[in-house]
Amino acid sequence: MSAEMDALTVVNQLRDLAADPLNRRAIVEDQGCLPGLILFLDHPNPQVVYSALLAVRYLAECRANREKMKGELGMMLSLQNVMQKSTSPGETKLLSSEIYEILQSVDKEEADQAEAAAASCKRKAHFFLGSNNKRAKTVVLHIDGLDDPTRRSLCEEALLKIRGVISFTFQMAVKRCVVRIRSELKAEALGTAINSTKVMTAQQVLKTDDGGELMVPFKEDAAVLVEENTDIPDYLPEEESPSQDQAKAVTRVGSITDGVGWLSTAANFLTRSFYW
Repeated sequence: MSAEMDALTVVNQLRDLAADPLNRRAIVEDQGCLPGLILFLDHPNPQVVYSALLAVRYLAECRANREKMKGELGMMLSLQNVMQKSTSPGETKLLSSEIYEILQSVDKEEADQAEAAAASCKRKAHFFLGSNNKRAKTVVLHIDGLDDPTRRSLCEEALLKIRGVISFTFQMAVKRCVVRIRSELKAEALGTAINSTKVMTAQQVLKTDDGGELMVPFKEDAAVLVEENTDIPDYLPEEESPSQDQAKAVTRVGSITDGVGWLSTAANFLTRSFYW
């Protein structure tokens, strides 16, 4: 099965989960589902984008979710990109605009009401594993010069050489790369590797207290020694694999055994990531 078909299968299942009001609070509280949906908003397949928007729209119906969704890294920017993209179908643009307006309207009064509303859509559930892995962390990079597939391949080669890089996913429309790395690896190592290409420069994207984004350039004198990986990317050991304990994967309402099938695949798909 192709990566694109995998993406469509996973996002459709997330959409179906989000359609159930009992799941919406748990999906947004999970550290892997919402960032995964945001990545899907930049997917080249229009069906994947539209299905992801439907899932986000369902999640936004839960008032208690809206503040967190608005503050999630890349959410508002990705919605804007969908609205402004000339190739986006009309219905897709309208849906994206509707979600953007709902999240943009979040204010202090609505945030206060969210706590009371949380009880109506909260459900105890275990979602994608690996999001709380203390041995790994996520770094978001904005890469100037990431303009075409050739540059992306060059960036891939640079990142794959670093020992401690677990996975990475590109968001070409906004020139970003979401990198999963071991906790002991410094973000500056990623900047050094990207800058060494001589045709691209990287900045780290950080979230501010008010939910905005701040781009922090790597200092020229902060270059660090990069330990090269001479074999393959340094993936986490199998005891920390998201698919190791299938009983704790995403499950449909009322069933734990359903997680053995497509749900464990979904967990691997979003937590380990793959290269689009």
